[in-house]
Amino acid sequence: MAQVQLPVFHRGFGGTMRRDAWWIRPIVIVILLGSFLGYANWAAWQGDHYQFGNYLSPFYSPLLFGPDPFAWFGPRPAWFPAWISPALLILPFPGLFRVTCYYYRGAYYRSFWADPPSCAVGEPRKTYWGEKSFPLILQNIHRYFLYAALCFLLILLHDVWHALHFADPVTGVEHFGLGVGTLVLAVNVTLLTGYTLGCHSLRHIVGGHLDQLAGRPVRQAAYECASCLNRRHMYWAWMSLLSVAFSDIYVRMCSMGIWTDYRLF
Repeated sequence: MAQVQLPVFHRGFGGTMRRDAWWIRPIVIVILLGSFLGYANWAAWQGDHYQFGNYLSPFYSPLLFGPDPFAWFGPRPAWFPAWISPALLILPFPGLFRVTCYYYRGAYYRSFWADPPSCAVGEPRKTYWGEKSFPLILQNIHRYFLYAALCFLLILLHDVWHALHFADPVTGVEHFGLGVGTLVLAVNVTLLTGYTLGCHSLRHIVGGHLDQLAGRPVRQAAYECASCLNRRHMYWAWMSLLSVAFSDIYVRMCSMGIWTDYRLF
């Protein structure tokens, strides 16, 4: 068969023949991710209003040092620097899990680095770094932070269980109940579970590295479950990101007396 050599055009930054509004998606991602990063950093350094009754903000969970009954190791030690918020001790673990996530990589590569900003759109560089050289090779730590993320799910699930027990203001005796804050924290851990269990790395661990799953019913069921969640990984990623931020806002607003936490029973 005859072969036709087609010319290759190197377009400048933003150059494209596309007529659709391709730039909307990168801008929306910049706004959403930028807003979350700004708020999360502010909330983490704030070091206050992260607890309300039996509710604990997910930004501060697990609470290593702080007020009872959430603190694992009691009050803040005298030698502990006052400028270090309790959230700064634990947020790097779930934070790096998200930063190195396969979906988020593609999202911020395109939006913040314009690498490329969209399909068939010129980018501001002529070479391709790839992820085999420094610093992008560090993205491979994602699979290891997955284990930390799984542990955090169990901790947040325990926080929901704690949010189901309210102390009597007079006697101090705890009794089972349900508040709006309980539902907020429960929805948050549900969305985080869907995002984490649909992770590409977890899908590979439970069965993606096998040549065949026949004869392995447990592994096959786990792989199919992870694959089902993975098909909507982008939606789980965004919904869980928004739910984490809203959970902190809810606890903070209630702690500041701006919002009222209504009890359902």
